[in-house]
Amino acid sequence: MKKRALAPIAFLAAACCILAALASGGDSSDPLVSLSYLNGTFTDKVNSAVDARLNASGQGSAGTYASSTQEIRLKEGDVLCGSTGTDCMLLAGSMKVTFPSGAVVDITAGKEMPSGTALTANHRYLVAEDTAASFTVTSKTAVLHYEGPYRFTLSDSVDYNAIASALKTLHLFKGSYTGYGSGFDLEMAPTRIQALIMFIRVLGEEEAALSYTGPIPFTDIARGSLSEHYVSYAYSKGYTNGFTATLFQPDQAISANQYMEFLLRALGYSSSANTDLSATMATARSAGVLTDAEVSMLQSGTFLRAQLVYVSYYALDASLSDGSGTLEQKLMDSGVFTSDELLSARAMITGGRIF
Repeated sequence: MKKRALAPIAFLAAACCILAALASGGDSSDPLVSLSYLNGTFTDKVNSAVDARLNASGQGSAGTYASSTQEIRLKEGDVLCGSTGTDCMLLAGSMKVTFPSGAVVDITAGKEMPSGTALTANHRYLVAEDTAASFTVTSKTAVLHYEGPYRFTLSDSVDYNAIASALKTLHLFKGSYTGYGSGFDLEMAPTRIQALIMFIRVLGEEEAALSYTGPIPFTDIARGSLSEHYVSYAYSKGYTNGFTATLFQPDQAISANQYMEFLLRALGYSSSANTDLSATMATARSAGVLTDAEVSMLQSGTFLRAQLVYVSYYALDASLSDGSGTLEQKLMDSGVFTSDELLSARAMITGGRIF
């Protein structure tokens, strides 16, 4: 492996001064230190020194020091403030690290990180001695593992994480089988099958879909799967005609226009007969389903599951086209969720809409 010398990193009193580098072999007396040394002796010394300092100062109370790995969902602008010994790993989303002096080490890559650098997902980062580092979320949402001394400062950005939790309480959003971040996958683009399932849920027809066993013409939907129930039901009701006569393309990403068309159909402002989506956003705006700022948000950048849960949640407040009430009232009347569940969900949302 090619050796690459890195800038000196000051260790705690218990540790000696070393130069971090990628190399094969080496130990604490070698100026070119191996990656295994960074992952072992280096971190052990930092952690031991942090523990000693915390014990001496009486710090390390709940809320300031995590003695084991913790997981948290964050939103744009939220900051993990770390100090000597803070250890973190980005699982999803985007973050950057900044610090005025000192060092932050990418333990996975075995190198020191310049201030202002974007984190790499699934890389482990460690804050070195005499360093105060800020790990800031730069995407709409992020999932982070952290350990050691910490403090969070929270922004007033839209909390898509809370909205997803609220929809889960209302049985409208169940997430995936991803083993972190509650399975919400808010950082990913929604697929056609995911959008169709959400559409059926906001119609209040999920139970009917799951019990449906009719045929479908699409060869790319696995027989006997849950997807088959949703797609066959939607096809029988005329909610979807597929991508072609024989293909549904369940894993293809769906656009904001396409998902808003689904919501407009659920509210009665459109139907499956509409194949021209050029006026979808304008229709949603005139019907009061979206604000001008929300239209702009949906039309900029990639449509993510974070935005899918956002528009789905606020569509609950929209009036049905026939004037019979709101989507929220319709779903309660259909038994999708109770008034108590609605109150619990509403209590999770502390911010407002985008205007």
